[in-house]
Amino acid sequence: MAETRYTKDHEYIRIEGDTGIVGITDYAQGQLGDVVFVELPSIGKSVTKGGEAAVVESVKAASEVYAPVSGEVVEVNSELEGAPGTVNEDPAGKGWFVKLKLKDPAELEGLMSEGEYQNYVKTL
Repeated sequence: MAETRYTKDHEYIRIEGDTGIVGITDYAQGQLGDVVFVELPSIGKSVTKGGEAAVVESVKAASEVYAPVSGEVVEVNSELEGAPGTVNEDPAGKGWFVKLKLKDPAELEGLMSEGEYQNYVKTL
């Protein structure tokens, strides 16, 4: 089973080998409201941990999606461009943003487990 880690900015990264699938959590999409536009990076772009990986716009606000770890964009979810609402409908599944080839897997150590993230959300 793939391991999923979380950031305090409500991004997740689901690890599959040396690749991570990045998206926003259900909590984040709920805070954003209806997603109306998603801007994805180009394939081959290098992102750094905490840097912008994508942009999501909702009826309420525009918000950056930050990279939970450093890496190279190896795939983007181009289906979101025509159906940005998928982020609301299935944030942890079909609503992912990018796949990153991990630069330094040790960066995952600083991220929260699912249980830690759920406890964190309860404090908000």
